[in-house]
Amino acid sequence: MKRVKILLSAMLLATSLAGQAEEAVADKEMTVYRSPTCGCCGKWIEHVKQSHFVVKDIVSDDMQAIKKKYGVPENLESCHTAIVDGYVIEGHVPAADIQKLLETKPKVVGLSAPGMPMGSPGMEMGGKADDYDVVSFDSAGNVQVFSEHKAGQ
Repeated sequence: MKRVKILLSAMLLATSLAGQAEEAVADKEMTVYRSPTCGCCGKWIEHVKQSHFVVKDIVSDDMQAIKKKYGVPENLESCHTAIVDGYVIEGHVPAADIQKLLETKPKVVGLSAPGMPMGSPGMEMGGKADDYDVVSFDSAGNVQVFSEHKAGQ
């Protein structure tokens, strides 16, 4: 009987901790700035919404000014820029990487999936996909691989 109580207590604790971790990123507010002419941005927004982000969608004719304001290095630019919990998310970064960023809270400005890699969220092109890296960047211009994404995985 004592074993059953211990097992049940452990299961309840594990469930509670998992719920807290999920709650930490569930329904996080995100502001996305995007160009009015870019269709893939809308697909990426749908991707992050499916991962429980609440999106404020702002269409802008001056994306360069937004990227400059938030410190996105030119070599890391993509088509849209998002802000979540003080971090900058540039381009087609998978929601799982954003969740990892919010859970680990590294001392960086944000994450980028430079360019528009085929197969990344919002850039699905049938069976075509590229290998790509999501990188973190800081205010000093340091860039580091945050996660690797292999085509077909």
